[in-house]
Amino acid sequence: MLPRPPSKAGQWLGVAKFILLVLALAWLVLQGAGAQGYHWQWYRIPRYLFSFSEAGFVPGPLLQGVVVTLRIVGASLVVALAVGLLVALMRLSGSLVAPALARLYLELVRNTPLLIQIFFIYFVLAPMLGIGRFASAVLALGLFEGAYASEIIRAGIVSVPRGQWEAAYSSGLGLWATYRRVVLPQAVRRVVPPLTSQAVSLVKDSALVSTIAIYDLTMQGQVIVAETFLTFETWFTVAAIYLVITVSLSAVVKFLEGRLAIPG
Repeated sequence: MLPRPPSKAGQWLGVAKFILLVLALAWLVLQGAGAQGYHWQWYRIPRYLFSFSEAGFVPGPLLQGVVVTLRIVGASLVVALAVGLLVALMRLSGSLVAPALARLYLELVRNTPLLIQIFFIYFVLAPMLGIGRFASAVLALGLFEGAYASEIIRAGIVSVPRGQWEAAYSSGLGLWATYRRVVLPQAVRRVVPPLTSQAVSLVKDSALVSTIAIYDLTMQGQVIVAETFLTFETWFTVAAIYLVITVSLSAVVKFLEGRLAIPG
């Protein structure tokens, strides 16, 4: 039985609980900072976001980090979707070798920490392939998220009714034509919302690329803290920026769920 949607009163109760939770966390942070004798200096933070000169708007280090983060997320998402589709098709193929290779890839990626994978690609594979930090980060994130994307795509393909396959074959279509013209267009409607949710995870996972000295949002935050000792102000600002990005993507998920919902 599907759960009932919350009533208006239930929605307002949920909002009240969320606000109380935020206030409680803020109180704990203020108490912790007060116990350490921390002196808040929020007025110094805006200059690290942006400033204005005679030439006009000048992005600060944090906004520059946001741009790098979004570039990494966008490129990694493309790699993840390509890898995910390939691995999903390999798992569903009738070959003896392809499903085993796909399974090996999934087990290796999903059962080892992402940080280790980033180090392995950057320190071991990158010198062999002749690629830099940015490409290493994109490759590591793309392979990691591709493992999860492949399961989402495979589930979407499997969910297409058997009758659609049989109708395509009876029309004279081959396997790849059936995938391209019948199965994948229907599967896409089912997998786009969960894949967008996976993109939200990708945004958060991208913070780990700062460990290989990529000046993304997290790395820029580390530099500012090291130079100014504005620990709380900087990290709260960085967290708020990540929150804005992920909440925006979640709104996209909600929109897509409504637009791509299958009637009935």
